[in-house]
Amino acid sequence: MALIERAFREKIVLVGVTIPPETVEETENSVDELALLIDTAGADEVGRIYQRRQAPDPPTYVGKGKAEELREVAVATDCDTVVFDNELTPAQQYNLEKLLGRTAIDRTAVILDIFAQNAHSQEGKAQVELAQLRYRLPRLRRRAGALSQQAGGMSAAGGARIGTRGPGETQLEVDRRRIVRRIHKLEGDLREIERHRDTQRKARRRGQLAKVVIVGYTNAGKSTLLNRLTDAGALVEDRLFATLDATTRRLSLPGGEDVLVTDTVGFIRKLPHQLVQAFKSTLDVAVDADLLVHVVDASAPDVRGNIHAVRDVLAEIGADRAPELLAFNKSDLAPDEARRQCELHEGSVALSATTGEGVDRLLATIGDRLRSLTTVVELLIPFERGDLLAAAHRAGEVLAEAPGEGGMRVRGRFDDAAVGRFREYVV
Repeated sequence: MALIERAFREKIVLVGVTIPPETVEETENSVDELALLIDTAGADEVGRIYQRRQAPDPPTYVGKGKAEELREVAVATDCDTVVFDNELTPAQQYNLEKLLGRTAIDRTAVILDIFAQNAHSQEGKAQVELAQLRYRLPRLRRRAGALSQQAGGMSAAGGARIGTRGPGETQLEVDRRRIVRRIHKLEGDLREIERHRDTQRKARRRGQLAKVVIVGYTNAGKSTLLNRLTDAGALVEDRLFATLDATTRRLSLPGGEDVLVTDTVGFIRKLPHQLVQAFKSTLDVAVDADLLVHVVDASAPDVRGNIHAVRDVLAEIGADRAPELLAFNKSDLAPDEARRQCELHEGSVALSATTGEGVDRLLATIGDRLRSLTTVVELLIPFERGDLLAAAHRAGEVLAEAPGEGGMRVRGRFDDAAVGRFREYVV
């Protein structure tokens, strides 16, 4: 379901409406980002309109006068589509299209369109299709009028045309049922994929490798960092949402510990709720993380806003309880800003995933943070329990071991779960 035509580069007029508590500056930044989204989707911006309102106008979002002005701009620029930075209701979309005489869509539709282009795995495609269908379902009503006219079409003799008898709602209900069935099928498929992922997760937990998950705003450099750390070969492009499918690789830290590092889909302001829900299974890796490495583009126009946008999505999926390490990337492009942000956020790191500068410090900091989450304990494991000794090596970082009275004395760093498992052997 492409929402933006790709046979040619569509001409787009952008609309941004400032509604309190949003400020004019925040609206302008958001529309600048929408322009990047439009470019990523394969279209060209030919104009933009701003408005300030206390609340959205129920019929058209912008009100009758502004909608007329928008129609004049659309005609003058000969645009194909008008894109609102704010989310439109199905009724507003329908009214605007009737008034403007051209397609009217919102930011959500553009993001869904880009996700559809970039999903490659079976799971990614299913997640995007599910989000698109949930978006389409309430908007089916828009077609009812056209379908009713078709269905009530009269022949020249005054009788109903063959094949058009019956109420127009019938076809609408058929479409609705078909979409609902497809939604249920996709939800079932994704539940099955999630069951497999749970099994893999449990196996990884048994292996006791710490889980480091890279999160961040879209185009912050997460995939570049993963490639720099692990030679993962993850797709890297200077465009929004180049990565939708999570990539996990094993990484050895400077202290010798092995960890699993996972790259995730980038977040964005006003990320559609249905997309967060559809990608919840992919984003669940963040919920399970021992440490979140939050990559921030230090050269972005609104660094603080980007950090908050990511934290909002993490809170929505329940991943805001995991420890967070802020990594201010692209320090080669904005060294002063990266340094300033590090001063503002104690314990953060500045780096450039492209040049490699600061990456060693990041790795050392990841190791320090993970070690701070563990407890150093001493175990006395009976000589005949070689299986327990092997389990201790798998469960944590063994710092020293030597034969002692009654068994092997093992000193190591273990998380709370491992300490509980070896409780009876703790000295």
